Amino acid sequence: MKLKKGIPLIDQHDKHGFWGGKFGGSYIPETLKKPIEDLTKEFQKLRKNKKFLKKKDFYFKNYVGSPTNFVKLENLSNYLDGAQIWAKVVSEANGGAHKIYNATVHALICKAMGKKYIIGDTGAGYAGKMLSMAAKKFGLKCKIFMGAKDIKRQKPNCDAMRRNGAEIVPVYSGSQTLVDAVSECMRYWVSNCDNTHMCVGSTVGPNIFVKICGWSTAQISKELKAQLKEKFKKIPKKLKLINCVGGGSSAYGFWSEFIDFDRKHIELIGVEAGGPKKSLLHAAPLSKNAKIGILHGAAQYVIQDNEGQIGKTESISAGLDYPGISSLHCFLKDTKRAKYTSASDEEALKAYQLVSKFENISPSLEPSHAFAEAIKLAPKLKSSEVIIVNSCGDSLKDKDIIKQKLGSYVR
Repeated sequence: MKLKKGIPLIDQHDKHGFWGGKFGGSYIPETLKKPIEDLTKEFQKLRKNKKFLKKKDFYFKNYVGSPTNFVKLENLSNYLDGAQIWAKVVSEANGGAHKIYNATVHALICKAMGKKYIIGDTGAGYAGKMLSMAAKKFGLKCKIFMGAKDIKRQKPNCDAMRRNGAEIVPVYSGSQTLVDAVSECMRYWVSNCDNTHMCVGSTVGPNIFVKICGWSTAQISKELKAQLKEKFKKIPKKLKLINCVGGGSSAYGFWSEFIDFDRKHIELIGVEAGGPKKSLLHAAPLSKNAKIGILHGAAQYVIQDNEGQIGKTESISAGLDYPGISSLHCFLKDTKRAKYTSASDEEALKAYQLVSKFENISPSLEPSHAFAEAIKLAPKLKSSEVIIVNSCGDSLKDKDIIKQKLGSYVR
């Protein structure tokens, strides 16, 4: 199992759609084979279409707000007295998170295919909020599937979806979280694929959805690569790129342009949700050595119980509370190109407090997991070494949880 240099990771699968011969694929019902084939052909065509690419670039710049800022966290770096800590502030993108890149591309694909309806799943509410925004922008009818538990803990993003005219479909089955929302969204698409386009909110699911999301969010690392050369004149010799990992879209987008670099030069570190310290439950299939299973149409590492059924997860972060992981990250783990660890709920909350105290950014609970790892590593490193964290979401959506856990919420 080897990575191929010079080829985007999203294209390094075999003819059956598997990365490394065992991750990914398209485990789908017969009724979805034609819609998936049609979408695959359309995406292959649009990727090479100059008019479509020009349109995508226009909306990334003038609607998404690309490029987002790249800043040094001077106060936090001085406090920790070790490596330089920088942040790619993707939360500055329209809507407050990285999901807007993928949502915009899916809306453009939906229009190109002549469909009037678009549906999607959401956990933290980011993917749903961004899809509702893109749907409103491009005149599409939008339906969002969301676990009932997540609806309660992510009220600000739900309010935004409704303001954008989207219908939120509560999912009461299973754990009432993201895993169940994705399942219900796919079931709905089976019966409505003729006039409806489905947007999967992360780099998960059947092969084509991994590719579309990865292609869209790769814009983040393209921006960062140019910004690094502008700030440092060249890529720093010792660089750590730290990102939270749930489904894996923001991490892939953050790393895409740097995967070809030697890992001694640029280290890729993914931080999963370790859950509460006192609980045995977590949402960390890679760092806790989960077994390979099938989830949402793809082979991947999946948290499972003793009977091989999808296991229970727990995390303070709705966006990371998922039992599976992108097939791209499974491949990056097995090739040892990326390293995966986890942060507990308590560590994420502490990191949120520290970053918000010292800097003019307020990370959501998802990137707070990544900041927890950066805060742990920085004091052990030299000042010549550089850590960059993808601050991929804003804390506003988590204000109720933060108030409940910490007693107050300050941006």
